[in-house]
Amino acid sequence: MTCYFPDTPALTQRLASTEGMLVLCFCAAWCDTCKEYQPKFAGLAAQHPEASFVWVDIEDHPELLGDEDVENFPTIAIIEHTAVRFMGTILPHIEHLDRLIVAMQAPGKSQQTDLPENLLSLLKG
Repeated sequence: MTCYFPDTPALTQRLASTEGMLVLCFCAAWCDTCKEYQPKFAGLAAQHPEASFVWVDIEDHPELLGDEDVENFPTIAIIEHTAVRFMGTILPHIEHLDRLIVAMQAPGKSQQTDLPENLLSLLKG
């Protein structure tokens, strides 16, 4: 599996044949960080064949951002069942994106932390 690009027959076919998670990476061709991140993003796609990974150059496809502003790279969007589950900049370490995807694929499972069980009550004051 590899990553897809907007406006390609391969992406159109993939989206027609699957309803899995959609992982978009918004980058730019002039960005050195993006150049280093792209092969890692494609490699991660091979590890998650149930998801569709799409590489979006924001200068070639600004319409895919709508009113969103990309201030840093890489900016990631994760969409599942037409709902945006994540939209934001992450550090350019592919392990971070991998952990985020794995966490989102585990419905009903919470991450184990040492946060207090009554955290919501504490936040309310």
